[in-house]
Amino acid sequence: MVNYIEASTAPPKNTGAIRLYDAEAFEGMRRACQLTARCLDALADIVKPGLLTDEIDRFVFDFGMDHGAYPATLNYRGYTKSTCTSINHVVCHGIPNDKPLRDGDIVNIDVTFVLDGWHGDSSRMYPVGVVKRAAERLLEVTYESLMRGIGAVRPGARTGAIGAAIQTYAEAERCSVVRDFCGHGVGRLFHDTPNILHYGRANEGPELREGMIFTIEPMINLGKPHVKVLSDGWTAVTRDRSLSAQYEHTVGVTSDGCEIFTLSPGGLDRPGLPSHNG
Repeated sequence: MVNYIEASTAPPKNTGAIRLYDAEAFEGMRRACQLTARCLDALADIVKPGLLTDEIDRFVFDFGMDHGAYPATLNYRGYTKSTCTSINHVVCHGIPNDKPLRDGDIVNIDVTFVLDGWHGDSSRMYPVGVVKRAAERLLEVTYESLMRGIGAVRPGARTGAIGAAIQTYAEAERCSVVRDFCGHGVGRLFHDTPNILHYGRANEGPELREGMIFTIEPMINLGKPHVKVLSDGWTAVTRDRSLSAQYEHTVGVTSDGCEIFTLSPGGLDRPGLPSHNG
């Protein structure tokens, strides 16, 4: 049994109920998410061979501080960085360090800022220098998977429709969908109900209702979908060491579809790739 609750009356913790947010909350999310999007836009100018992922982390921290926001990942469950930087076969939760980016790498940068209590959560892939066609194609397939998942969001549909749209497309492109991680409710809380699976059947999962806010963030692999988490307790990698990619948006369900809160103001939702009309 799925319970829905007006967010304004919900307790400040994940109770398993799905929060329904009002217009004022949507405005708060727009501000937080657009700050995150602007940071991701700015990163497009600095990601290049030789850049340390620790330098990316410092950039994100400083950007947040300069705009009155705090990185949600910093000290979250013991995580000590302001962002996640996941390179090549790292699926997600890569920890910034003193390792430089290399020509031909692909890196996912995941940023969540807390602004006035609202969480703006998004990530993008960045090609480093000149990448191989296989890597570029993976980025194209992953971004299109995200947009097809977003295209399935509307009141009355089920969360499974999002996963079905992603899985159907990605597997038709001979890629695989990671099962171990998923999208999630977001708003006043960093991670909330419901979970948004990136695979599944259209008639499964909770019903989407106007006012829901959540992330969609498919992780797509060139090889098999299986992953493992390294001994640091965070870094997830593909078991077969195949390339992995991820794009993420935060969306809110509207009366006739959804609003993408984290769209790039500079048209850089796919930095380093040709513009996309999706």
